[in-house]
Amino acid sequence: MQKKHLPMALEVDVSGIVQGVGFRPFVYNLSIRLGLRGWVLNNSQGVTIHWEGSEETIKGALRELTDASPPSARVDRLQIQKVQSQGFSNFSIRHSLVEKGEKALISPDIGICDDCLSELADPLNRRHWYPFINCTNCGPRFTIVKDIPYDRPLTTMAGFEMCPTCKQEYHNPADRRFHAQPNACPKCGPQLMVLDSKGKVCNSSVKDILLSGKIIAVKGLGGFHLACSALNPAVVSRLRKGKLREKKPFALMASDVRTVRNFCYLSAEEEEYLTSPAKPIVVLKQRKDPEILLSQEINPNLDSLGVMLPYTPLHRLLFSRQLTLLVLTSANLTSDPLITGNEDAVKALSGIADYFIIHNRDIEHQCDDSVGMIVNDSWQFMRRARGYVPLPVVLPGKQLAGTFACGGNFKNTFALAKNDQVFLSQHWGDLDNYLNFEKYKEAAVKMQALLEISPALIVCDSHPEYRSTAYAHQLASEMAVPLIKVQHHHAHMASCMAEHGLDEDVMAVVCDGTGFGTDEAIWGFEFLSGNYNDFQREGHLAYVPLLGGDASIKKPDRMAASFLFSAYGSEAGSYLSQLPLSLTAEELNILEIQHGSGFNSIPTSSCGRLFDAVAAALNICHETMYEGQGPMEMEALARRAGRCKESYQLELLCENDGSFRLDFFPMWEALLKDVRSKENTAYMAYKFHLGVAQGILKGIRQMASKTGLKKVVLSGGVFQNKLLTEMVAALLTKDGIVYYTHNQVPPNDGGIALGQAVVGNEVIKHVSSGTTANN
Repeated sequence: MQKKHLPMALEVDVSGIVQGVGFRPFVYNLSIRLGLRGWVLNNSQGVTIHWEGSEETIKGALRELTDASPPSARVDRLQIQKVQSQGFSNFSIRHSLVEKGEKALISPDIGICDDCLSELADPLNRRHWYPFINCTNCGPRFTIVKDIPYDRPLTTMAGFEMCPTCKQEYHNPADRRFHAQPNACPKCGPQLMVLDSKGKVCNSSVKDILLSGKIIAVKGLGGFHLACSALNPAVVSRLRKGKLREKKPFALMASDVRTVRNFCYLSAEEEEYLTSPAKPIVVLKQRKDPEILLSQEINPNLDSLGVMLPYTPLHRLLFSRQLTLLVLTSANLTSDPLITGNEDAVKALSGIADYFIIHNRDIEHQCDDSVGMIVNDSWQFMRRARGYVPLPVVLPGKQLAGTFACGGNFKNTFALAKNDQVFLSQHWGDLDNYLNFEKYKEAAVKMQALLEISPALIVCDSHPEYRSTAYAHQLASEMAVPLIKVQHHHAHMASCMAEHGLDEDVMAVVCDGTGFGTDEAIWGFEFLSGNYNDFQREGHLAYVPLLGGDASIKKPDRMAASFLFSAYGSEAGSYLSQLPLSLTAEELNILEIQHGSGFNSIPTSSCGRLFDAVAAALNICHETMYEGQGPMEMEALARRAGRCKESYQLELLCENDGSFRLDFFPMWEALLKDVRSKENTAYMAYKFHLGVAQGILKGIRQMASKTGLKKVVLSGGVFQNKLLTEMVAALLTKDGIVYYTHNQVPPNDGGIALGQAVVGNEVIKHVSSGTTANN
């Protein structure tokens, strides 16, 4: 017992999210409270602490270091070593130590904290209504940082000299704003301006502008948004037309949780994410009995709303007692990059926005809002960006080479990996858009420098026509490093495996829209088995031709025709006439010729295309205005039907080589019978969802029987369908099958860069031995 009170000295290296989140003042105040002596400083890898005191006290401090750290901090690793005591008489915070080598983790942007919100609304506070109020626990981080360590001179706040009062706060370890790098006030910080539609400064009240039914372009953390009253149908309609966004749902920002509850059902888990420091958009079920009816222009034909809370003080200032709900959508035109510059915003948006709110703090990194939802009581990303990027996915036990994984072509994110960490970029969208592709390449260079990761390996999708693939070839040639191509669905499978640390053979079901297969067909409803190094295709949905190529993706009626031609051959015409398709006799004739000859078509097993075809057959969607429109509207409709036991069956047929296919003929036979009898459309939509879920179960049972494997991962964009995912989960649970879904990255193509990075590193180890077959 006496030994615990003997003096000792420890040096503790802390890695994780420990810079820019109040970690040093936390350590300082902890040390002062416990009577420990020494110092703390930021370094290029994280934070270093030198503690001198009794063994018992230091052990207590180590426990608090991980158990009671600031809310936005994340301690990933502690490295502790005994050192020589230097006889310090007090505890201090030292200047940052810049070293070459690994970089500290960069904190994501953090939503405004409750303390700052209180000060913002306090008429006696010197920051009353100041739109850039922040402290160590909140405010911009990633979007303003230029380099590490995260200190003010290395951010876009470098040009704002702090006034004496702000400096005093900044240098006081006991103050909430100690070393808050964006710290500022109305005297010394960034300033706001309101411009009219022609870009001229005006003195109009922002709240009055919104209440009068106008549209405002607002400069946020990672780019501009377009804002208008969500309770004014006329202005919502005008915004939709101006943004060239005919059907895709708008995101909403509510003033507070109470307002969210007025329009949506909100579970405890959903509220936890909604109010978290990241403040993402959370997709919620819309109330059937709201106090105020919302315009259907906000979410046409859907039963859910994407809602977020104000995550900057500027956003909070947009609201009033009379206006508690806004449409807040990214201010780019459809498929174009986010707008970050003031002049660019005025130039590009003057035909849409009536007013502009701009400021003079630059955005270093564009970053869209994160989107997710709760599925089976677990968080699932649909888009991982603000509030989370650039947090890494940590892979315990892995040691990856410096790797650049290029991602896919749609919903793109890239990844940089080193050691046991994979850093995914913010969302880039469609790389076929030239401007997006240029931003993607620019960000790739920036992030390599910021993270000090020099790629020794380049990994990309196996699709030969992806822009990301062409870029990978260019990089590998310029850097003289190996290039590994990873099959699209193997990357999906591996990404979910990596999240859950599954370093073993598993089964996988990957359901999405498009992926280049090893047989050069377009895959998308795949049953796989394998590991990071290799995989086997155990089964798939039966092929149908993608008539006219990518044109069928935009025209679901073509997919319905293709499925019926494949199911009924020369008799398909009589069945097609029973469906409410918007195809002329001439178009059907051309499609039939294409189907018979194979001209301008390619086989596909896509689950997404099956959903499109059924949405067209049920008269839900005949022209796709945004990705996933038909499936999303059909899911919303199916939820109205309630639960039932009947379904449209997919039949499992075994092939001679031991693989299997899911035959869709019985599904269409039963569906067409219901169409003829004029069955309720919602009921038919539900029966289709249940049939797909049961088909997935059949495939997993077949794989498990053949391989002896007991674990299955579920990935691919189709698993963003909450109804389908919950159906599959219920069936697998009942069957005693262990399944894994995504939590840290999206199931869609925004998550495949993680899988690419892990597969690429595993494959490169086996290339020389010739044991890799499918990449």
